[in-house]
Amino acid sequence: MRKSAILVAHGSPADPVPQEATMQALAVRVAMWLPGWQIIGATLAQEGALENALSKVEKPFIYPFFMAEGWFTRTNLPRRLAAAHRTDLVQLAPFGTDPALVGLMAKAARSGGAAKGVLIAAHGSKVSKTSSDTTYAMISQLESLGIGPIEAGFIEEAPFLADVARDMPEAICLPFFALRAGHIVQDIPQALKEAQFQGTVLPPIGEDIGTAQLIAAALNRAPS
Repeated sequence: MRKSAILVAHGSPADPVPQEATMQALAVRVAMWLPGWQIIGATLAQEGALENALSKVEKPFIYPFFMAEGWFTRTNLPRRLAAAHRTDLVQLAPFGTDPALVGLMAKAARSGGAAKGVLIAAHGSKVSKTSSDTTYAMISQLESLGIGPIEAGFIEEAPFLADVARDMPEAICLPFFALRAGHIVQDIPQALKEAQFQGTVLPPIGEDIGTAQLIAAALNRAPS
């Protein structure tokens, strides 16, 4: 049987089409590393996209293109999958928790000029520590590789991005996000402007050229 996987992201409820297209393009890039596999991209925000993807594959791996385990990966996504009456699938760990991601983060930080300091812009949460815990775990791994000084600033919890950025005005800002959505195009620029940040802002790590290969490797090593 042909192996298959569905890459699932949150998407943007207000404007779902662009991110739906982004996920489909990512699926094409991942498939280049997995000859013979069927890879489909979908978002939860695009009505019917996940269900349509499920109708096209048998026994798929579900790969959450999220930065941390949380309500969407532990509750919302499983609920959507259960509603589709599919019991022949396996949900994998999300993108942001892959041990190999530290390599992409380190490479991005060094290429941007990590000696000036690295500011990790992350989501955070008002109701759960999972997001910040995942971010701090990444920072600890980066520090073990000699990356630093390095700090985290969050959108939805303290320490807030603007406050941290004031103390790191010439650092590089590396967004710990999967997709270029509202936080990337609005919240992060606004916070950095408020802080009069003068450093370099890198693309979200989910756009890194190595992301497709990392996902392919995770799918390839998943138990059948």
